[in-house]
Amino acid sequence: MAKKKAKTSKKPVAKRGDIGPKLLAGGNPQIPKGDGDGPVQAYIAAMPGWKQDVGRFLDELVVRAVPEVRKAVRWNSPFYGIEGRGWFLSYHCFTKYIKVTFLNGGALRPLPPVSSKHQAVRYVHIHEDEPVDEEQLADWIRQAAELPGEELF
Repeated sequence: MAKKKAKTSKKPVAKRGDIGPKLLAGGNPQIPKGDGDGPVQAYIAAMPGWKQDVGRFLDELVVRAVPEVRKAVRWNSPFYGIEGRGWFLSYHCFTKYIKVTFLNGGALRPLPPVSSKHQAVRYVHIHEDEPVDEEQLADWIRQAAELPGEELF
């Protein structure tokens, strides 16, 4: 009687000591490029410490403000956009803050507080233990979703 071969799985096997995505400079998770909610949730789950709570807050705020939002991860950052209009917002972990990027933020009123070398781009920095003006942030998100965005690959 012939011996049966053991079944092998094509799924990657976690290596001993594997603790998930690599954290890049400033604690930014290295997440592969991908479309949809899955890659964004993987990014949020890999955000270190207090930044993970902020990531969940930002994701939920965007979904509440713009229910038809499209999500993706590009360049190790979550991106939010509208189908046919492009991306309007992303965020990225740095050592001491999370940088929220409004890709056409120069057209928002009032202007988000942090300028960029790119005239159209504006930022909001969220630091640990500093209050966030949720109402203003939601208003900027709604405004940004109505503007033409950036088509990034």
